[in-house]
Amino acid sequence: MKKRRLRDPDGTRERLLQAAFREVHRSGFQSASVDAILAATNVTKGALYHHFDSKEALGYAIVDEVIAKLVRDRWLLPLLSDGQPIDILIGIVRRLPTRPADVRESCPLLNLAQEMSPLDEQFRKRLERIFLDWQEGVATLLRKGKSQGTVRRDVNPDEAASFLIATVEGYATLAKNAQDPKVWKAGIRNIVGWLRSLRPPDNYKRGSPHRDRAKRFKLHHEKENEQ
Repeated sequence: MKKRRLRDPDGTRERLLQAAFREVHRSGFQSASVDAILAATNVTKGALYHHFDSKEALGYAIVDEVIAKLVRDRWLLPLLSDGQPIDILIGIVRRLPTRPADVRESCPLLNLAQEMSPLDEQFRKRLERIFLDWQEGVATLLRKGKSQGTVRRDVNPDEAASFLIATVEGYATLAKNAQDPKVWKAGIRNIVGWLRSLRPPDNYKRGSPHRDRAKRFKLHHEKENEQ
């Protein structure tokens, strides 16, 4: 097995990276145990430092390769889907994990930003890049919606995008502190309600049976007056 692993340096690095991510997500970066990472992967300390010069280098790789991919897969790629922008955003929010374990451990991007941004500039810059990419992805979609007429004309895409991210992460913090999935689920419902409010009034009501009946009644009434 050792020979096979030595012939697969990329696989060894990936195992170390994933094990380190789980340990950091569970314990925080400062409390993360290198020995626990080695035990989980059955890799020697020398092999670990062959791939990562230091614990900090390992932490930076977690941000750049694991956490950035989570945000890309959960948000940035779905933002490119076909459909109305508000529907796309609502779908993404509704698919956010709601299991007790997810609520307990919360968002890894948020956790690291709260822990390490005040302490390490390299962490802060890397985490900021992910937040900015996330914000720009949402803002670009909202700008597309404005050009299509499916997002209100008075909406500022950049401000709305930052508000969405702040609200998502804020509810994640409240739910983690309460250790209660109900808090997170209530947050999702409120976020979805706010997203719906970004539609133009006509677009928001389109398809309503009450509106359609009223329109038919108006047309019928106008025809009677013409006769």
